[in-house]
Amino acid sequence: MQGLKAPEPSAEESFTEIVETYQASLLRMCYLMLHDTGLAEDAVQETMIKAYRSLSTFRNESQLKTWLMSIAINTCRDMRRGAWWKHIRCSVTLEEIHRAVPPASDDVIALNMEIAKLPSKLREVVLLYYYQDMTTEQIAGALNVAPSTVCVRLKKAREKLRLAMKGEAFDE
Repeated sequence: MQGLKAPEPSAEESFTEIVETYQASLLRMCYLMLHDTGLAEDAVQETMIKAYRSLSTFRNESQLKTWLMSIAINTCRDMRRGAWWKHIRCSVTLEEIHRAVPPASDDVIALNMEIAKLPSKLREVVLLYYYQDMTTEQIAGALNVAPSTVCVRLKKAREKLRLAMKGEAFDE
C-alpha cells in the first residue's frame, strides 16, 4: 500500500474551513464599522461571496486574514456609501453594545463608544490593530496604504482617545 495519499480537500471543503476560521473576527469587525448586527452579518456574507469568487486570484502576497479583512472593510465602506445608509438609524446605544459583546467594565464600554466616534480612517486602524491583532504591515496591505500611514493614523487615534478619555483607563 505504498504511495497512497489522502485525498486533497475540495475547493468547497477548503472554503468551508476558511469561513469557519475567519467568520467570527469578520463579523466583529463589520459590527464595529456598521454598528448594526444585521448589517454586519450581511457584510460578512457579501465578503465571503466576494472571497469565494476571487479565491483563484488570491496570490498569497499577503496573509489570507489580511486579504479577507480588506474585502470586509471595502464591503462595509460600500454599504456606508449607499444611498439607503442615510435612511437607517446608525447610532449605537449602550444597550446594543451590551447585547453584542460579553459584559464589560464601564471603562471598556466608554472606550468602545469613543472608538465608534473616531473618523473612519482612524477607527479602521484601531479596530484592525487592537481588535484583530493585525500588524501595521498587515493593516497597510488590507487598507492599501503605506505602513507609515498606518502608524500615523494609530498615533492620531491614540491621541484622540486619550483626550476623550482624559487619561482614564487608557494607558498603554
